[in-house]
Amino acid sequence: MMSFLLTWFTDPNMQWILMGSLLLGIGSGVIGSFTYLRKQSLLGDALAHAALPGICIAFMLSGVKSIGLFMIGSIVSGMIATFGIYAITRYSRIKQDAALGIVLSVFFGIGVMLMTKIQHSGNGNQSGLDKYMFGQAASMMKSDVYMMGAVSLLLILICFIFFKEFKLVSFDPGFARGMGMKVGLLEQVLLFMTVIAVVVGIQAVGVVLVAALLITPAVSARYWTDSLGVMVIIAGVIGAFSGVTGTLISGTLSNLPTGPVTVLAATSLFFVSAVFAPNRGLVAKMWRRARTKQHIRQSQSIETNRHRTGTVEGGLDG
Repeated sequence: MMSFLLTWFTDPNMQWILMGSLLLGIGSGVIGSFTYLRKQSLLGDALAHAALPGICIAFMLSGVKSIGLFMIGSIVSGMIATFGIYAITRYSRIKQDAALGIVLSVFFGIGVMLMTKIQHSGNGNQSGLDKYMFGQAASMMKSDVYMMGAVSLLLILICFIFFKEFKLVSFDPGFARGMGMKVGLLEQVLLFMTVIAVVVGIQAVGVVLVAALLITPAVSARYWTDSLGVMVIIAGVIGAFSGVTGTLISGTLSNLPTGPVTVLAATSLFFVSAVFAPNRGLVAKMWRRARTKQHIRQSQSIETNRHRTGTVEGGLDG
């Protein structure tokens, strides 16, 4: 086991895969923080499922497995899905959660149908598209890692540059609009960045579970702080740790998909945060509740003693 892990850290190809997973986790955690604060957690899941038809169509048109072409197809498919969600909520009485469910199921159904058609074609077995369902970071080539790392770094850089604007739009878009900010444009930029983060994470985590890598680190980070800046940093660290852990374990155990392991690592950190966080954790809440009860008992005891003392003194005076 130790020799295998040593190989992981010394082999150049393995180092690039780990670096790609680490950057992916950071980028997903950072973008996911704004998605979570804007109450659009399910949007990442819908966009991930909507990306599957774009991946399949890109492969059918090109005949090659290229992460660049898959990204273009996924982005186009994701933007079409986003427009569909907007159109359903804008021109009907259907609410956003129902619209997300409709778009998610329809696009994922189309994607599964196209994937089945590809796998029954002549080059279906060589396409490797099944890896995009549950993720397989260990099967990535160096060019894929370069693309993933570059896009993740770009997302992090954009969030750093426009942090104040994104923060204001996430918490109080009305006030931001009153200050003259182009709220609609900023919201579209955040949405587009969410699409990019989802598309980049699909190969490592998979279509089914990429939304968990986007949201779970952000939710976990929220337990530890009330500051958005600190929350974004913690979410990035949790995402990076989850991505590296999932990659290492899936590479150590053969035929184990990366996506579920990465999500389980992120979920484990969520449970640790939910239980042991200093202010919002379950242990801290139970401790504060016990202290409050103890304080109430002490106050009641002091009041009772005062009442008894006053009664006795009144009896002696009489």
